[in-house]
Amino acid sequence: MGRLADVGGIYVKKLHLHVRTVYFNAIKSGTKPEEYRLHNAYWVRKLVDMPSGAKREFAGLVIYNAYQPGADNRIELPWRGWTLKGITHPHFGPDEVTVFAIKLA
Repeated sequence: MGRLADVGGIYVKKLHLHVRTVYFNAIKSGTKPEEYRLHNAYWVRKLVDMPSGAKREFAGLVIYNAYQPGADNRIELPWRGWTLKGITHPHFGPDEVTVFAIKLA
């Protein structure tokens, strides 16, 4: 599949995410319902349409097992959107942070 898909006559990109193997396996098994990305300028540019502030829509979601090559290290999911959440997680440090919680299920 290509990076662009025809959605209602408009070509829309898929969102591509690389995750650690432990998270990839949890997504593949269906036990991880969300993937988190820190709410910062980089992810705002990717996920929010500026200047309107509307959530961007994607043709789908492609999850990669770290940077491993091969078809077995890739999962394609439908785009289900995101929400903002406050979480504490070892990956982001000891303090609560705001994240984009990208819906996987």
